[in-house]
Amino acid sequence: MIKADIVSEVARVSDISRLKAEDSVEQFFEAIREALTQGEKVEFRGFGVFRVKERKKGLGRNLKTGAPVPIAPGKTVKFKPSIRFFQ
Repeated sequence: MIKADIVSEVARVSDISRLKAEDSVEQFFEAIREALTQGEKVEFRGFGVFRVKERKKGLGRNLKTGAPVPIAPGKTVKFKPSIRFFQ
């Protein structure tokens, strides 16, 4: 499922125009993006939790040449699904 599918489903279920549904979905994702940017966790009960984690610096490899490639430390978004998500 892609964002366009979500927009179509929101429009169908809510009985609103596709344009309004697209705006609603975009606002929803923007709110999540903003919260994660500020370092907050985003929790959807029964679905899962998104949180920002620190990524350590490391050493990777170029798959074509086998040459070592340094990986800079940074931040990444991690998702942990709810236990009920798999039932």
